[in-house]
Amino acid sequence: MRSGKKGLLLLQALLEAPTQALSKTALMEAAWSDAVVEESNLTVQIAAMRKLLGPQPDGGAWIATVPRTGYRFAGSVRVLDSAADGELPSQPTSLPERPSIAVLPFANVSGDREQAYLADGITEDIITALTRFRWFRVIGRGSSFVYKDKPVDSKQVARELGVRYVLEGSVRRSGHHIRVSTQLVDAASANQIWAERYEMELTEAFAVQDAIAERVAGAIEPELLKTESLPAAARSSGNATAWDLVRQGTWHFHHVGQQTHLSARKLFREACRLDPELAEAHLWLGRVSAGIVAYGWSDKLAQDIREGLDAALKAIRLDEKNPYSHYALAICSIYANAPEQAILAAERVIEISPSFALGHLVLGMGQFFRGSASEAIAPLEHGLMLNPHDPQNFVWFNVLALAYLFAGQTNEALAAAVKARKIAPAWRPTQETLACCYVSLGRLPEAESCVELMRDMENPAGDALAPLRLRNPHWADEIAHLLLECGRAAPN
Repeated sequence: MRSGKKGLLLLQALLEAPTQALSKTALMEAAWSDAVVEESNLTVQIAAMRKLLGPQPDGGAWIATVPRTGYRFAGSVRVLDSAADGELPSQPTSLPERPSIAVLPFANVSGDREQAYLADGITEDIITALTRFRWFRVIGRGSSFVYKDKPVDSKQVARELGVRYVLEGSVRRSGHHIRVSTQLVDAASANQIWAERYEMELTEAFAVQDAIAERVAGAIEPELLKTESLPAAARSSGNATAWDLVRQGTWHFHHVGQQTHLSARKLFREACRLDPELAEAHLWLGRVSAGIVAYGWSDKLAQDIREGLDAALKAIRLDEKNPYSHYALAICSIYANAPEQAILAAERVIEISPSFALGHLVLGMGQFFRGSASEAIAPLEHGLMLNPHDPQNFVWFNVLALAYLFAGQTNEALAAAVKARKIAPAWRPTQETLACCYVSLGRLPEAESCVELMRDMENPAGDALAPLRLRNPHWADEIAHLLLECGRAAPN
């Protein structure tokens, strides 16, 4: 019987930590770092390795099971000193450092045991939704549900399952009303990272489960991304791995600014050079390239967006099931003036991960830039509902406001523009959109006030709407006309 590559990777991980219990998560990271698989795959590989190795002289197994944790190598390990032969000892191979999360069974606090099915169903749906994000690992249902109806704390779960984060929650039903409370905890410190409460009318159990799972997964993923990038950005990059560079780059990326975006691009480029097979490096290079072009921070528009498109396509070839890869292609396609391609890529994002907010947002942008204002509204609203706290939401709210405006829903347009201003009050395009909304509602003094504020702001190099104006000159003319109607021309 042959062990195969996965079995050898598992054996290597066990031998590098003799006598230590390795969690199932750590072992799965060692053998399947680039894929999401069920724990049954680990069980099959361990059984195959035991059969191949045979029993120890005392009859025991070389690979021992550690209840509720994982496995350990039970024999003795002797490291040969190759340096004695004039060779430098090889560096130990470290396990991948991708984050992991366990979703504990949500507590049924309804006072009715028959409602336990609802809490379990929501937990299972959240686990399924989170597994579609491929940059972090989600512990399978079998391991998570070991803790059902048991008093445990996050540190215990972290120790036993080898995870970095724990998602906890509760479900309360009263008549046809359901309330779900959730919190994301850093398991090592027991600090709360994120918490939210959802309330819905229970008209059909499965529909509610899907809706809650979609919202929770959509909100948690960007919180994990922000948390994971923070420590990486503070470390020295002297011996940084490609994955470290990606995490540092995401930290710079989310601090939206010209220098931070350019710094992020540099880090992503270096990550691509260090590890050409790391899909995350390429997809983030695609994302930041689109941002640099969109915000007008590019000196070579065609070259930069071409780099972004190439990086996104490479990411898709490396990891076709990663929603971020297709999102990178979609957002780059927008600024390559190819909204039709953007729509197709966005639809693929949503097929892979329905709870991925950016997929819905870029679908709405693609529809709007293509000239379909009314069709853009629903996906933009849905994306903003899934992820209401993204630092770049001022762009999406501004796009939504314009989509409402050109669809003839001026009050809704004004509400969206006000939300954009709350996030980024000094961004001139939002003041322009507000002015147009006020003019359309006949509120000329407020429109004039917006134009005055625009005059006091620095001229932007770009407003993320260039492809929209190129494809829809009649809308550009309408904006100019609305601004003139308030008695003042838009500042140059």
